[in-house]
Amino acid sequence: MSNTIDMKISLTFLYMLFSVTVFAQSKWDVMVVDKPASSVLNSFYQSNQSPLKPQHLVKLPVGAIKPGGWLLKSLELQRDGLTGQLGEISAWLTKKNNAWLNKDGTGDWGWEEMPYWLKGYANIGYVLNDKRMINESMVWINGTLNSQRDNGDFGPYVNRKTTGKRDLWAQMLMLFVLQSYYEYSHDTRVIAHMTKYFKWQLSIPDNDFLTDYWENSRGGDNLYSVYWLYNITKEPWLLVLSTKIHRNTANWKLKSWLPNWHNVNIAQCFREPATFYQQSGDPTDLQASYDNQKFIREMYGQVPGGMFGSDENSRKGYVDPRQAVETCGMVEQMSSDEIMLRITGDTFWAENCEDVAFNTFPASFMPDYRSLRYLTAPNMVVSDSKNHNPGIDNPGPYLMMNPFSSRCCQHNHTSGWVYYAENLWMATPDNGLAAVFYSDSEVKSKVADGTEVMIQQQTHYPFDESIQMKMQLAKPTSFPLYLRIPAWCEKPEIKINDQVVNVLASTGRYVKILNVWRNNDRVTLRFPMKVTVRTWEKNKNSVSVNYGPLTFSLKINEKYIRFDSKATAQHDSKWQENTDQSKWPSFEIQPDSPWNYGLVENFSDLENKFGLVHKPWPADNFPFTIASVPIEIKTKGKRIPGWTIDQYGLCAELPQSPVNTSEPVEEIILVPMGAARLRISSFPVAK
Repeated sequence: MSNTIDMKISLTFLYMLFSVTVFAQSKWDVMVVDKPASSVLNSFYQSNQSPLKPQHLVKLPVGAIKPGGWLLKSLELQRDGLTGQLGEISAWLTKKNNAWLNKDGTGDWGWEEMPYWLKGYANIGYVLNDKRMINESMVWINGTLNSQRDNGDFGPYVNRKTTGKRDLWAQMLMLFVLQSYYEYSHDTRVIAHMTKYFKWQLSIPDNDFLTDYWENSRGGDNLYSVYWLYNITKEPWLLVLSTKIHRNTANWKLKSWLPNWHNVNIAQCFREPATFYQQSGDPTDLQASYDNQKFIREMYGQVPGGMFGSDENSRKGYVDPRQAVETCGMVEQMSSDEIMLRITGDTFWAENCEDVAFNTFPASFMPDYRSLRYLTAPNMVVSDSKNHNPGIDNPGPYLMMNPFSSRCCQHNHTSGWVYYAENLWMATPDNGLAAVFYSDSEVKSKVADGTEVMIQQQTHYPFDESIQMKMQLAKPTSFPLYLRIPAWCEKPEIKINDQVVNVLASTGRYVKILNVWRNNDRVTLRFPMKVTVRTWEKNKNSVSVNYGPLTFSLKINEKYIRFDSKATAQHDSKWQENTDQSKWPSFEIQPDSPWNYGLVENFSDLENKFGLVHKPWPADNFPFTIASVPIEIKTKGKRIPGWTIDQYGLCAELPQSPVNTSEPVEEIILVPMGAARLRISSFPVAK
């Protein structure tokens, strides 16, 4: 009897022990946080060193993240298209007598164009492990490193005609190239080169330093690179230089005003005070960058797509959604959003970056990425070689899809997608990982005590609600995983190995999961999407239609007309003498269906008013054309006959909504804005 009782007790104890063990293994600590805490420093990746304020998110080295799906396809299209072939057609990438390859910094070619191009070209090579691209990049990188002069200066020796003083803007770009190359290679020549160069900058008198328009506006890029080097060498004099740079850069802390109104400058430079905040600790520096973002959008950004109306420069009264932005501006805004996200951890910046990336940026290219458009607008019903000035600020063929236009966007477009890919995942100060952008991808990162984890992410986001992640680890490891919850998602669903993780009040925040992760653990996310309508009161009460992170545009049939690209290029375009122009045509895009529709008013029953149509995922993995989009919306609209092409050859400004029209109600189709190269994204409301 006693033995039986003892056996029962033993079995009960073992069962309880087993249950507790299983329970412990299946439980995790979950909390919702505004941002990852920055009270410690990441042990494995380059972080801000004292006295700089620690960042809330830490960039992983280039190559740590391998994109898949549509993002990989976009990089492959760039490699096979204009980005990958630009070295053979752009005059500024001519190697003979190029100032970037000459020790004395003189030559026929040499300013911003080469490093603009190389920022993206080299990184695409690293991410795709493309040996041809890497080898070509090394020609320019080695040439730059070898061009350093005894005093520390390097690259093209450009003196401004207006001031007679040394222009350092192009060097700022090349520093970004060198930083990425160091992340990829750990070539110590980069550290020696940048150290010597910054010592030379420190010796320049203030009244000769950053005096020209471009370098003065964009000193924040120089500042960014100084902090990058400081975090490696911890040389105190670098912080003296950073203070000098901030002091001599344009004042981006003006109250309700900006130093200038050039669209690329604004998108690129609004973050300068926040960059310096890392050293100053002054909250007004950080707030200034937020204020700049808010200010330009309140005045000129009452439109969908994450950008603002500034064809070349924002102009008083030109606020309609037909006002465009440079492709350069989109690239710089995405990069600024990524940097601001790392500094602050604030998901606000991820939201804006996605808005630009999904809804504005893709439509600035031809589907094969062999040509691009200098300007793209939320409402754009013609894309041609005509001069539309003063309807847009630029006089010339600035709406043409052309491989040779213009010398800035032609080269600067290259880094948009690859920088986005490099920021999909970020390390956290507590030796964890954060999924900040969602895309088919694979990340390898050191976590916890240095254990390497690989996480494979499978998704068609932003065209789909579901995201699957799978862990690969050599041993069970405890580390925090942060998941950004989009601001538009009201009821996110998270599962770990099919067990529901309960999260509340997580919209626009991070869900932090601390768990002992094991090999083959799975995390499943679902971000339920629904149709919403946004009213732009400050822009004639127009409306835009969203589904999750996607904004939708009227489906306009696009008629592509081939042209001679040299005959339709902008005035400052230049190409190499042996370029076979026939391989690089330009295209007009004309509307082949009506475009002047308003949406029928009464948006109270969105589910029935907007019918979702799901289509197969495109076989080529590229969803950014009107023929291949995997989702459409059917709704009702009415033609507005008085809304036509105006005297400038642009769609006329929006009529004030609601609009009286006697036209019949029609069924119309909406497609994702990023896939529509002709589009109406801000709709009038028709009675």
